[in-house]
Amino acid sequence: MPLANRPANATFVGNIIAPPNDPRASGSFQVITRRTLLLGGSVLAMAVTLSGAPLLLLPGSQASAQNASAADLLVPPNLGDMSLGKADAPVTIIEYASMTCPHCAHFHETTYPELKKRYIDTGKVRFIFREFPLDPLAAGASMLARCAGKDKYFPLIETLFQQQRQWAVEKPIPPLMAIAKQAGFTEQSFNACLSDQKMLDALNAERGRAADKFGVNSTPTLFVNGKVQKGGATIDELAKIIDPLLKS
Repeated sequence: MPLANRPANATFVGNIIAPPNDPRASGSFQVITRRTLLLGGSVLAMAVTLSGAPLLLLPGSQASAQNASAADLLVPPNLGDMSLGKADAPVTIIEYASMTCPHCAHFHETTYPELKKRYIDTGKVRFIFREFPLDPLAAGASMLARCAGKDKYFPLIETLFQQQRQWAVEKPIPPLMAIAKQAGFTEQSFNACLSDQKMLDALNAERGRAADKFGVNSTPTLFVNGKVQKGGATIDELAKIIDPLLKS
């Protein structure tokens, strides 16, 4: 079953991607390391097991995402923020997304292009994309986008969402590598990227911060100047939030 068929915006507490010294990795939680990321089939065996299960990432994050301080939200993660648009735009949208999340893919295929055209490219919105991997495969895809570099980051993110059904499958490594090669990766750089434990730890740390501090427990979750918008909003729904902020 393709992972793209998995439901989002629900609750799961059985596995966690966490560094070995993270207390949340104890007990019944499974630590996902670079070795797991590189074991293609094993990664998917775990992820497919989750495909019919509701998803919540972290214990202690039962509350839904809530409005958060814009100042707190704007503190960048350890890896730095990946953003588009004017740095001083009047509206900032932060999206927490997982690369294997079908709702995220739908948002980026339908709402995002018009959001970019109307608001980001016109200097009205600064858009920040933050990784919130729901499974090891999503973490691996996020790492590849980071390794591609700033100029190729967003094009690769969009390609991965557009082709999600091709690589979120039982054997993901061949299609993922084919996509990565189109972005300039070699087999060596592909494997080196997925072996970067420091990057994986940083992704985990940001996911933990988003869950613990901002109540993010599903994807996609958007914050528009600190106001939370859960799920894949349409452009009309976002416009009703954005436009009044532009007039204030």
